[in-house]
Amino acid sequence: MTQSAPVYDHIVVGAGTAGCLLANRLSADPNCRVLLIEAGGHDDYLWIHIPVGYLYCIGNPRTDWLYKTDADPGLNGRQLRYPRGKVLGGCSSINGMIYMRGQSRDYDGWAEQVGDAAWRWDNCLPAFKQHEDHWRGSDEYHAAPGFDAKGQRAGGEWRVEKQRLSWEILDAFSSAAQQSGIPASPDFNRGSNEGVGYFEVNQRSGLRWNAAKAFLRPVVGRPNLQVWTGANVSRVLLEDLPGGRLRAVGIEAVPVNGGEPVQARCTGEVVMAAGAVGTPAILQRSGIGPGALLHQHGITPRLDLPGVGGNLQDHLQIRAVFEVSGVKTLNTMANSWWGKAQIGLQYLWSRSGPMSMAPSQLGAFTRSSPDHAWPNVQYHVQPLSLDAFGEPLHHFNAFTASVCNLNPTSRGRVAITSPDPQAAPSILANYLSTDSDRRVAADSLRLTRRIAAMPALAPYQPREVKPGVQFQSDDDLARLAGDIGTTIFHPVGTCKMGRDDDAQAVVDSRLRVRGVVGLRVADASVMPTITSGNTNSPTLMIAERAAAWITQARG
Repeated sequence: MTQSAPVYDHIVVGAGTAGCLLANRLSADPNCRVLLIEAGGHDDYLWIHIPVGYLYCIGNPRTDWLYKTDADPGLNGRQLRYPRGKVLGGCSSINGMIYMRGQSRDYDGWAEQVGDAAWRWDNCLPAFKQHEDHWRGSDEYHAAPGFDAKGQRAGGEWRVEKQRLSWEILDAFSSAAQQSGIPASPDFNRGSNEGVGYFEVNQRSGLRWNAAKAFLRPVVGRPNLQVWTGANVSRVLLEDLPGGRLRAVGIEAVPVNGGEPVQARCTGEVVMAAGAVGTPAILQRSGIGPGALLHQHGITPRLDLPGVGGNLQDHLQIRAVFEVSGVKTLNTMANSWWGKAQIGLQYLWSRSGPMSMAPSQLGAFTRSSPDHAWPNVQYHVQPLSLDAFGEPLHHFNAFTASVCNLNPTSRGRVAITSPDPQAAPSILANYLSTDSDRRVAADSLRLTRRIAAMPALAPYQPREVKPGVQFQSDDDLARLAGDIGTTIFHPVGTCKMGRDDDAQAVVDSRLRVRGVVGLRVADASVMPTITSGNTNSPTLMIAERAAAWITQARG
């Protein structure tokens, strides 16, 4: 027997990065009843909030859905761990905390692809600034709570700070990158992120600042906002309209710990914010998606939308490891009891040091070869090394220079494996499936070697441990990229927005699902192409725009 809940004006599915902001904005109207539904639990685990705690959150069933990719031909048959946040705040509770908007051309490209100038960089920038709380204060590109130079109210809840540590070996890498022709950059978030410098992070005073802290906790007491946790949405409830269209009228959810399904209905919109894996899976279980896939799992298609779950894009990082001498790295600091004690005491005393660090501290954006008109690769550089994420640090001093193709041409898909909402979906990224992506991978490894050979790093005698200097040809390096490449956890695009004549488009330029009244998607899945950098803050911008459009539609 299905239980029923009260009727709401809007239902937001997923209390992750986008969902927390949406719940905040939509419930600001006291006459608007909002339900926010999260399948995971509360963000009350200590290691969520200590920045280095991502090591204990990824791969932890308390905080991570523990997805894995299918065996990927481009990775020579390997499967990858595919973390997704399983708590309030979603992936912002377990991610690398890097604040990155991408490049202005990303958004200008979206506007061209979808035929709507609302997505141009100049029109997206105010939405970034609307929720930003930047350590620099307010200027042309950034905002902090208060009033800007023109007397306009500015800024918001999303705290951005400088990192609270530096490393000699990273400073040397930065100098080497500049010697190789990459300029220094004090700010990656002004439209062009070309350059090298330390990343800015979503932290407040040395603690992770996730979307739940920023947007949900301040408003959770609103009488018109209800939050469900531990409720896995099995499907969107649909009713037929004249002319063959559908209307979304609510959702059905199943308690993750067992129990009868519960239905909640709404008079306004159901807003999908379950992410690039969760959102297409829920739509497919609802009968919205590729007809053949739905029939395969015994689901009657309500709307054959072939693009649901397609167009999956992600950043694949290729990790090059260099052993160094005459300098301290985290490898040797963290491999002794005295080093660990020092690290712990430093964090307790000043909320700084290695326990405050993001997974990557130094970044660089540049061109993998002169053929590219804009920076097409990103470096995440770390003062540490290990065989694979989650494995022990090496016992020698080293740094890792991970480089990813910012604009991959490979495309994958997400597909349900069962109507059961507890069943993990099939995720196939199809990494390195195009000649272009394989060429960028080979060029990137050569670029890394060129930087490592610069005079600034010479005093530390860098020795390439991985992949190894014996590999030189394009074929060797592309094959090695498949052997050592791993996701940087940026899946997007699986419910992409597009023009009406784009058969693969799932939503229109205002994020409304094609053919369904009252159903909108507002998360990373709507990106037609991946942004040139980390994807968390662009997802907040998307949610900010969606909230404004939903509010406008209410009148």
